[in-house]
Amino acid sequence: MTESNLRVIVIGAGLGGLALAQGLRRDNIDVAVYERDESPTSRRQGYRLRLNPEGLTALEDLLPPRLNQVVWATCSMPRPSLIFDAGLDPLPTTDPGRGAGNDRNVVVNRLTLRQILLDGLDDNVRFGCECLGYRTNADGTVTALFRDGSQATGDVLVGADGVNSAVRQQYLPHARVMDTGVRIVYGRFPLTPDIAARIPEHLFTLYTGVSGPDRQHIGIAPVQLRRPFEHTVARLAPGLRLTDTEDYMMCLFAARAELLPRTDAELRDATGYQLREMVSTMVGDWHPMVGSIVDMWTPATVFPLVLRSSVPIGPWPTTAVTLLGDAIHAMSPAVGIGANIALRDAHLLATQLGKIARGADRVAAVRDYETAMIEYGFDAVRTSAVYGEQRMGQHPLVL
Repeated sequence: MTESNLRVIVIGAGLGGLALAQGLRRDNIDVAVYERDESPTSRRQGYRLRLNPEGLTALEDLLPPRLNQVVWATCSMPRPSLIFDAGLDPLPTTDPGRGAGNDRNVVVNRLTLRQILLDGLDDNVRFGCECLGYRTNADGTVTALFRDGSQATGDVLVGADGVNSAVRQQYLPHARVMDTGVRIVYGRFPLTPDIAARIPEHLFTLYTGVSGPDRQHIGIAPVQLRRPFEHTVARLAPGLRLTDTEDYMMCLFAARAELLPRTDAELRDATGYQLREMVSTMVGDWHPMVGSIVDMWTPATVFPLVLRSSVPIGPWPTTAVTLLGDAIHAMSPAVGIGANIALRDAHLLATQLGKIARGADRVAAVRDYETAMIEYGFDAVRTSAVYGEQRMGQHPLVL
């Protein structure tokens, strides 16, 4: 198959942007991805992800079969999620991110998946390129503008640059991102056989939530990569190097900002030791096992996050610029579906861009993508906000 004349510029090399690039490369569409970070590991972006049927279906279609096999070789399938109170007594719950009777929910390490998505894209991805905005041209093309003064021109510009998207801020200045009022502290620790033996078996689920007073929340989730997988990776993707392959337990603490003893600035400036001590103190009256898990956090892995959410908006006039993932529908992690929605975006947009490459009208094809994405993307934002309010006390969406 010969390369098409369509040129696509993607801003952002997160999971959605890279999945889109893989799908376009599959269809021999000229794609260039620009990422502001200096490397895939230069900034902490979270740890584990739940891939549900939507996300898995998207990957199966976007990735070559060999990389899909690598995804399956490095994922795990824990038992269904559970919710407990602060004394670790079970609470009734439904898991809106897991379909009834559906066992196709797997756990992957975020960095591992990102490295898999980067495989084969060496000539397509450029790191250290911060996009400041774009310019539309008289011939209908779009030019991305970068901080270093460089530029890149394409027929379609895709903003996949996250919740702080420079593309969205220029393209849809009325689209708002709100502070949910919740702050999250993430940490993890190695899941060695000795440590695993000290943790009750019923905490090894897809996600274990522990609800404390004032809707403070602890989330516990193991990442246990299938063993052995190294020979599978070496056989299917000989040039792929996975740099974060130890089993670990991820744990997060979420609470409303006014309940914390530190301001946002103080959270940002705090060391991992200080953040761990703060959380350990706040859960001091909870079940001793909760405190023990927090105390096992490796300080270098601990970081805070201000939880924000996009505010749903209505359709906008379609142009040669569009958006995907957190750039348009950032959402609470309360349901654990954000990454899956971004992969669904990438799948649908790759399909529509493929139609353009084969002669379809550019605006009509992008409009079809946006019409569907606006509906399911903001539905996910609303659902996540409802559960975020119930589980973590976040503000309701201000529509």
